[in-house]
Order: sequence, then C-alpha cells, then structure tokens
Amino acid sequence: MLVNEFDYDLPAELIAQEPPARRDAARLLYLRRDTGAIVHTSITALPGLLRRGDLLVVNDTRVIPARLLGRRVPSGGAVECLLIVRLDEEGTFEALMHPGQKLKPGARVVFEGGTSVLHGEVLERRFYGRRVIRLWTEDQSTVDTVIDAIGHVPLPPYIKRSDRPADRERYQTVFARARGSVAAPTAGLHFTRDLVEALGARGVDVVEITLHVGYGTFKPVRVEQVEDHRVEPERFEIGPASAAAINAALDEARRVIAVGTTTTRAVEAVAQRHDGRLVSGSGETDLFIYRGFEFRVVSGLVTNFHLPRSSLLMLVSAFAGRERVLAAYRAAVAERYRFYSYGDAMLIL
Repeated sequence: MLVNEFDYDLPAELIAQEPPARRDAARLLYLRRDTGAIVHTSITALPGLLRRGDLLVVNDTRVIPARLLGRRVPSGGAVECLLIVRLDEEGTFEALMHPGQKLKPGARVVFEGGTSVLHGEVLERRFYGRRVIRLWTEDQSTVDTVIDAIGHVPLPPYIKRSDRPADRERYQTVFARARGSVAAPTAGLHFTRDLVEALGARGVDVVEITLHVGYGTFKPVRVEQVEDHRVEPERFEIGPASAAAINAALDEARRVIAVGTTTTRAVEAVAQRHDGRLVSGSGETDLFIYRGFEFRVVSGLVTNFHLPRSSLLMLVSAFAGRERVLAAYRAAVAERYRFYSYGDAMLIL
C-alpha cells in the first residue's frame, strides 16, 4: 500500500493554534464503521452515544516541559534541547539539540530560569541530530524539579507560536499522572471531570493505562510503501485492575472504546503478545497498526484528526477503513472542524 493513499487537502487555517475556550467545547464527528454514516455533534454528547456496559480506556501519561533553552559553556552561544527519552534515573536523556554541529561529545551547556540552574554535558552523538545528554544540578534540587521549573511545553511543530503558561495545564489531560511524554495523548484533552461523571451515570466505566508518547509521534513517514515504515518504541504500563477490567469486558462481549491512538497501540500490543488477553506489567512497544491488522481488544475509538500521510491516520484507517475515514475527513474540512492536537474530535463505533 502506498503512503500517498493517505493524503488529503487541509486548509492551513483549520489547524488549531489555540485550545478551545473550554475542554468540552470540542465538536465531535461520529462515524459509523458499518455504514459510513456521519453525524456532526459535540463531545458533550458522548455519554448519549455510548451504552451501559461500555468500557472507556484512557491514557494517564503526563507531558513534561521537555523543551529547554540555554547556552553553551563557555562560549555563551544559544542552545535548544528537546528531551525525548529518559535513559536512566540519574538524569541521562536522549535529546534533539540545536545547533547540532557544535554540540559534540564533551560539550557543556547550562539552562537557567529564576534561581534554578540545570547543567548538562553531551555524552554521545546519534542519528537524525540526536544526542545523549547528562543533566545535573549543583544544589539540593532534583533534575525533574528544575525541568518542571524552567522547561517549556513542547507544543507540536504545526502550532506556530511559542508556548504560554496556560499551555502547562491545557496541554495535559485531566487524567495526567505518570510523567514521561513529550506530546499529549490529545484525544483525552476533551474530557472534563463533569464529562467523566456523566459517562459514569450512563453506566460507562473508565479505566486508565499508560503509554508515554515519544517524539516519534511526529516522525514523518519517509518511505513510499506503508509496510516499510517503522514506529519508534514507546514505554507503556498497564496495572492489574485495568487489565482485569478490560478482560472482563471482552469476556462479557462489552465494547472496549479506546480514547486515542496511544491507548489503542498499548492495549493491542499487549493483547498481541498474550493471545488476545490483557496482562498487567510494563514494557515497550513499536507496534505499527495499518491495513490488515486484527484488532483484538478495541471495538470503538475516540480520536482527534491526524496529519496526512501519518502513521496515526493509517491506524485510524485500519480500524474504520481508509475510504470511510478519508470521506469523514473531507466532511470535517467542509464543516470547518479544527484539526490536530488542539482541534476537534472524532468517535468511531
């Protein structure tokens, strides 16, 4: 299958640059998998579109302010560092750093903000401009504390503005607990505590799993054939209670509805390894879901609208069919939906 089969036209003005005034102000496009029928509604209508016994699975990962701005030592030249993956508990990370050509192993950097200071040393050069960097403090502060104090929210590259203090809250879901992501699981951004309560009153249970979203979520598909693409590994954790709840829903033929492509990949990766069952534990997955994939857990999906030619669009198309998904996207464009991370939502059942 060719990657260009997942292209579509999107006017630039439909790429959301700001979050909506309220989390639950998003519009919702409801797509029926069986007929391709489309209903235009709002995220607050979600409880009425689901049924008693449905199980909603959300991702409780927390975005860290992973973009650090500082200077080289001793030259004072500006340096930017985007922390991608934590490699140990001592403060070693894989990172994208700029200007890369001047940041060779042994290079020293410093990041400052108010009274907080974070020191760094480049340990290793890797592919695509990546570096391994060790971070430390020279006072009693922890590395995580200083990152939280001086770091910037790593907004996606298609949001053409600098982060603001408000993004620290709006680019987290209400479920955010386990720190470790460099991008939000954006389908969860639409949920409020009131909406979760309304779902509970409807008889829809909500359980949490963790998948830490890596920079690979923005990785362009550079190959021509879909099958040649590789997804970067991401860390996940599924607790015993969540695994048991999902297995019970499957045993009782109740629908399991994933909130987001990240949630989908985590639960399907575990089920793939355990004969369709969820097993508690942690690990990594590089599961790439595209046409022909057998979904063994997920029977419904809440998701945002994704970039053309992206692995996330391929996942959604594998779930609902490429033609129907692209038709829904064309309808969303015609109806002036807002796209991508801070945009509107889609429900597929």
